[in-house]
Amino acid sequence: MAKRHNRSQNASKQVKSPSDKSSEEAKPSTPSKPSEQSKDIQKPRSLLATIADIRTQRALQLVLLASLHAAVSQLNLSPVYGAVPASLYHRYGLTASFMLAFLLRGYLPPWTGRAITPFCFWIPVIQFSLFTFSSYMGSPLGPVITECLTCFPLVLLSVHIAMQYLDEVNAERTTSTSGDAFPSMGLFVLFTVLQRACKGFVASFTGPGFLRSRIGMQLMIASLYGMVLPKSIIWPSLPAVAFTMVANPHCSLSRTTEVLNNTLALYNYTLLERKESVTGYISVLEDNQRGFRVMRCDHSLLGGEWKMSAQTNSKSRVGEPIYAIFTMLEAVRLVERSSPSRPRALSIGLGIGTAPSAMIAHGINTTVIEVDPVVHEFALKYFGLPHNHTCDIDDAVAAVANRSSFEANSYDYIIHDVFTGGAEPVELFTEEFLLGLRTLLKPDGVVAINYAGDISMPASSVIYRTITSVFPSCRVFREDEAPAAGNKPDDFTNMVFFCRKSDVPITFRRPVEADFLGSNARREYMLPTHEILPSSFDVGVDVLRSGKTKELERWQAQSAIGHWRVMRTVLPAAVWNNW
Repeated sequence: MAKRHNRSQNASKQVKSPSDKSSEEAKPSTPSKPSEQSKDIQKPRSLLATIADIRTQRALQLVLLASLHAAVSQLNLSPVYGAVPASLYHRYGLTASFMLAFLLRGYLPPWTGRAITPFCFWIPVIQFSLFTFSSYMGSPLGPVITECLTCFPLVLLSVHIAMQYLDEVNAERTTSTSGDAFPSMGLFVLFTVLQRACKGFVASFTGPGFLRSRIGMQLMIASLYGMVLPKSIIWPSLPAVAFTMVANPHCSLSRTTEVLNNTLALYNYTLLERKESVTGYISVLEDNQRGFRVMRCDHSLLGGEWKMSAQTNSKSRVGEPIYAIFTMLEAVRLVERSSPSRPRALSIGLGIGTAPSAMIAHGINTTVIEVDPVVHEFALKYFGLPHNHTCDIDDAVAAVANRSSFEANSYDYIIHDVFTGGAEPVELFTEEFLLGLRTLLKPDGVVAINYAGDISMPASSVIYRTITSVFPSCRVFREDEAPAAGNKPDDFTNMVFFCRKSDVPITFRRPVEADFLGSNARREYMLPTHEILPSSFDVGVDVLRSGKTKELERWQAQSAIGHWRVMRTVLPAAVWNNW
C-alpha cells in the first residue's frame, strides 16, 4: 500500500493542470543548477576584455588627446609669455582640472561630449583674442587666465567624458571583488605620465611646415577629437577654422603671413621669415623706421644688427650689433696672453653670429656648436654669417663631451652664449659641462661666458660659484652701469665671465683699430668697463651639478618674469602678440 501511495504522489507531481503550468511560468525561474548563460553573465570581465571594449578605448584616447593638447597649448603661449612663465602654474591647472572633472561626475549635461570638438577648434581663435590683452594681464597671470579659458576646460571635459565611458563599462560587471579596471586614481596616474611623454613628443615633432606648426597641431588634435567622439557637432567649428586659416597671424600659411605683415606695417615692422624649430618659434623681423633687424626666439631676441651701418660706414667688415653684450664677448681676444700662431675659437651657441663673425674676420679658425638648425640657417641668410666656419648642429652637452675625447687643449678662445627666453639651459652651466670646456681650452686659453639674470637673486650666485670652482681666475662685467639702490625692483642684466684655467690674473690689453673691424659699436663697447665685484655674490651656495638643477630652475623662473617685462619695452606688444 505504501508503494502505491508513493506512486500516486509521483504521478500527481508529473501531471499538472494548465492553470498550474501558467502559474509556474509567471514565477521567476529558480533552477537549482545554473545554466551556462547565467555563468557567463556572472563571470567578471577580464582586464583584456575591458580594454577591448570600444568605450574603454575612447576613454584612453580622450586622455591622450587632452595630454597632447596641453603640451601644444604651452607652445602657443611661449611666443607671447615665454616658455618659463607660461609653465609656472600649468601643472597645477591640469591637476585641478582633473580633480574638478572627478567632482562633476554625473552633473554635466549629456550633450557635453558633443560640444568638445567645436570648442577645440575655437581654442586658437580664443587664444589669439586673449593675446591682445597680454600687456594688461602681465606675466605669469596672463598664461593662467588664457589656459583657464582654453586648455583647462578642454582637459576637464575630456577627462569627464572618459570617466563616463569607464563608468558604463564598470557598471556592466556583476562583481566588485577586483575593483574597477581603471579607477580614477589610475586614470590620473596615466594622465600624468602621458603629459610628460607628450611634452617631449610635441617638442621633437615641432618643425617647419604647417602640419608640424603649433596651429597645425591644434587643428589636427581637434580633428582627432571629432573622430573619437561619436555624434560630435561639427558645424559650429566652421567659422573658427575659416578664421584660423585665413586671418589668424599665428598660422604659418602664406595668406595669414600676409595678414601678419599688414598688421606689423602699422608699427613699422616687417616679417622677413619665420619657422618652427627645436628651440621655439624663430623669426626675423626688420624695423623699417629705426633701421635694424633682429632674430626672435619665442619671447626673446637672439640678437640684432643695424642695417643703415652698411650704407653709412663702408669700412665696417662686420655687422653693427644693436646689443653691446655681443661686442663685449669679443673682448676674449683682448685678454693678455702669448699670441698663438694659428688661433682657434669655439662658440657654444650662435644667435645671429655676431661674435663668431668677428672671430672669422680676425682670421681665427672658428667652430660653432648650435642646437637649432633654423638659427644657423637664418644667421647665414639674414645676418651675414660667413660660410668659412665649422658648424656642429648638436646638443652642446653631447658635442662637448664628444670633442673632449679628441680635442683636449685645442682652443685658444671659447665663447659660451646660450641665453634664450629668459632662462639659460641649466645643464650648460653645471660643473660637469664647464669641466668639459676646461678640457677643450688651451693651458693659457680664455673663456667668455655670458649669463643673463638678476644679480641680487641666488641663481646668479650659484652660477658664479660654479664657474669659479672650475676656472680659478675670473673677472665679471655687466652690460650696463648698475642702478642706484632702490631705483629698480630688479636688476636683470647681461654679465660676462672672463676666465682662465690657470691661476693667472685676467688683464686686458688696450684695443687697437684693427680690433674694431671698422665697427663703431665695437669701438664704443668692446672693452669691458662695468665690473662686478666678487663681494656682490654669495660664495656660500652650493656648486651646480648635473641632475641637481631644480633649485636653480625655480630661481630662474623669477628671472624669466623680469626678462619678460624687459622685452616688452624693447619691441611693441603687437609685435610679440602677433607672432
